[in-house]
Amino acid sequence: MWAELWVVPRRAGLRLLRRRHGGSGSGTGTMRLQAPQFQALFTPGLRSVADLFEKKNYELRIAGGAVRDLLSGVTPQDIDFATTATPAEMKEMFTAAGVRLINNKGEKHGTITARLHEQNFEITTLRIDVVTDGRHAEVEFTTDWHKDAERRDLTVNSMFLGLDGTLYDFFNGYEDLKNKKIRFVGTAAERIQEDYLRILRYFRFYGRIAEKPGDHEPITLEAIKENAKGLAGISGERIWVELKKILLGNHVNHLVQLMYELDIAQYIGLPLGGNLEEFARVSKNIHNLSPKPMTVLTSLFKGKDDVTNLDLRLKISKEEKNLGLFLVKHRQELTKGSGPEPLRPYQDFLMDSREANTNSKIFELLKYQGEEQLLKEMQEWTVPSFPVSGHDLRKMGVSSGKEIGTALQQLRDEWKKSGYHMDKEELLSCLKKL
Repeated sequence: MWAELWVVPRRAGLRLLRRRHGGSGSGTGTMRLQAPQFQALFTPGLRSVADLFEKKNYELRIAGGAVRDLLSGVTPQDIDFATTATPAEMKEMFTAAGVRLINNKGEKHGTITARLHEQNFEITTLRIDVVTDGRHAEVEFTTDWHKDAERRDLTVNSMFLGLDGTLYDFFNGYEDLKNKKIRFVGTAAERIQEDYLRILRYFRFYGRIAEKPGDHEPITLEAIKENAKGLAGISGERIWVELKKILLGNHVNHLVQLMYELDIAQYIGLPLGGNLEEFARVSKNIHNLSPKPMTVLTSLFKGKDDVTNLDLRLKISKEEKNLGLFLVKHRQELTKGSGPEPLRPYQDFLMDSREANTNSKIFELLKYQGEEQLLKEMQEWTVPSFPVSGHDLRKMGVSSGKEIGTALQQLRDEWKKSGYHMDKEELLSCLKKL
């Protein structure tokens, strides 16, 4: 449901301000967002920050993704602010007011982080990219909101929201958001060449916002294909952050197929001969099971070498690599039982395993296999404790350590055959027969 708001038109061709309300009706006046999610942002901390900026006549607005979320009726998880004040001016203002400043690493890029009322506020000076190399940018500060919006990646991420609720939309971002269209600000090729990671950001937001697969502008896809090689220079860690979000978004099968069609896959660690048929099957069955990104991605892999190569390119975590190797190894051999206990193969594997986190790996395997009901049963299953100890056997007269070890293993086998139902007395009586 779209929030009630007023929209400020683009700078080019200024016209009468029009009110957009529920898709109908128009009038003139101040254009403001009135959503409850917006009103809820005004904590004591934000009010204090706003007062400081107002006293100094510095403009302060909410920027980027938080604006996009608010316009979609979603409460933003993170809020970035933009301002006409320079970092030096902000530091002077906050210091004079006794406000604590933290994390000064962003200062050279124009970002100051202030802490008020147990809340952090990340505020960045309006910027222009002076020099870009496809990965990083040298910036120059400005007071021009249009120029700052112009350097942002996508139209839906280029909007600003004043603290009075006024929306500043220079590139029709709100229209694109309502129409579920993902477009680059200005020329796609120029935006991509400023930071090649924007190719993957395009895919990520397409999966988040677009209503259906395949609704791309041909010129955008052409620009992506022509610049795909630029991703080779982007760090694996940055690529993996974006790729994980793509894998858990909508239209993932379409988007990964597109990565291969546009020659992107080879530059981001995906196997050249990826199993797209398996990926299509798994991504369809797994969508509603809350899989881990690696579980989805592993369906592209034909063997453990593909996992190793992915790790070399993207520097994935040890846990992610181990999960990929586990799935590749067991996805065909560890499957549900054909008898009345389909869960038994998974239970037996877990009970026999000596590796850490085997239960979570089995959960992911069941998701991979699309076994929704078995997954639920496995998650609800409590791993039983073997009821017999070496002390119990000593009381029965078994004294040799070797004999105790052998007897315990025999009893474990019997316990396993019973479906882990036999209790201590049943097992000890069974020992007399062995």
